[in-house]
Amino acid sequence: MKKIILLFVACSSLLSCTAQKKDFSADALNENILSFEGSTSNLQAILNKHVGKAIVIEIWASWCGDCVKAMPKLKELQAKNPNVAYVFISMDKTVGKWKEGILKHELKGDHYMALDGMKGSFGKSIDLDWIPRYIIIDKTGKVEVYRAIETEFDKIQNTLIKLYNK
Repeated sequence: MKKIILLFVACSSLLSCTAQKKDFSADALNENILSFEGSTSNLQAILNKHVGKAIVIEIWASWCGDCVKAMPKLKELQAKNPNVAYVFISMDKTVGKWKEGILKHELKGDHYMALDGMKGSFGKSIDLDWIPRYIIIDKTGKVEVYRAIETEFDKIQNTLIKLYNK
């Protein structure tokens, strides 16, 4: 009996670690981030801007090798899903490197930068532990996928197909 209880506890804790959140915290929605134009914005304003469209948010940085390696797959995703809004939030340390990365990699979409990097308040508010990180929002502004990484483009594509067939 003791072994069954231990097995149940172990399985429960494993499942809770992989569960996807379905909404953002108030901190995540209200944390200031920098727009490409130089003004401050927040996640709530970004979501409001795109209501009625599915949104793919990519958290990335120009210095991130995995981010750069995933860009061809992201561009393929964009080509297959042109009706989706693409939002990039950079974890770069300087505005210059961030903007240089956007131009170098020809990233198409809306661009923002966290003001204090991966370990800062915005990163903490979205439970950021890895980049690139993808978040998918449905047409009503609800979180469909809270955490996907660069090896999960099939999951991202299938989620977008599902969202547009609802």
